[in-house]
Amino acid sequence: MRRTYGIAGVLISAVLALSACGGGGGSGNAGNPLDTSSAAPSGSASGGAADAGKAVIGSFDFDESVLLASIYAQALESKGVQVEEKPRIGSREAVYDQVKSGGLTIVPEYNGNLLAFIDLKATAATTDEVNAALKEKLPAELEVLDSSPAEDKDSLSVTKDTQTKQSLTTMEDLGKVSKTFVVGGPPEFKKRWEARFKEVYGIEFKEWKPTGPTTADALKDGTIQVGNVFTTDPKMTANNLVPLQDTKNVFPAQNVTPLLFKAGASDTIRTTLNSVSAKLTTDSLLQMMQQISVNKDEPATVAKEWLTTNGLG
Repeated sequence: MRRTYGIAGVLISAVLALSACGGGGGSGNAGNPLDTSSAAPSGSASGGAADAGKAVIGSFDFDESVLLASIYAQALESKGVQVEEKPRIGSREAVYDQVKSGGLTIVPEYNGNLLAFIDLKATAATTDEVNAALKEKLPAELEVLDSSPAEDKDSLSVTKDTQTKQSLTTMEDLGKVSKTFVVGGPPEFKKRWEARFKEVYGIEFKEWKPTGPTTADALKDGTIQVGNVFTTDPKMTANNLVPLQDTKNVFPAQNVTPLLFKAGASDTIRTTLNSVSAKLTTDSLLQMMQQISVNKDEPATVAKEWLTTNGLG
């Protein structure tokens, strides 16, 4: 849920960013991250930039996106692609427009949220359904490559102790005992999901608490028994939490998936990123995020270690 943004507010922010004092993008995020002066214009590969093996890689303004962009960047550099990184640009509205115009060549996306962004009426749930819908709905300038098995998605999670005592593996199991449980999540969580949980799994909770960013900690201290925690949240491991299996796909797929400006991407870029996606899993993403959030390692360092371990760097 954390990647849903108000369009009007973000568009204003994007306009302000575009009008801010300039300077090149460069390293260290010193200049305007939305500056497109060094990138190909819409409908152009900038005099054969794709043939020369060039790519501008952007990311959203959160650590996991920066990590994924660094994985993409270093993997491509190892194949001779000339890469420029533009980290922490902002929300999906600003980033999507930059890819569509050719200001960015690549951004690591989440397929379910991307589909919801371009099609407000989308009902696709599984990875295959979401990707099929994306290929139908994306504008001609854009394409998605292979999705990775890695997902950063909503979950209903419990502590390992609760799982063992209540014999919980799936959300369907939860429906049998949920009336005795307190659930926590973002303030909007109840409004968005209460009816759907009941309809699909027969889940009805004793109480809903707006625990927001403290949800994982509230699970650990027993304030709540079930929590809406993202599957790659480092506190999953730190607090010994277990996501219950969503066997009926109430939560749509959120696979990490490269989004590309089609005219700016070479075959080398496509094959390299597909190789990255083939090896990226939710568990490995969770472990990397723990290194960043808990150990305070730099995303680029964590990315390099993962690529080397997987023979991609």
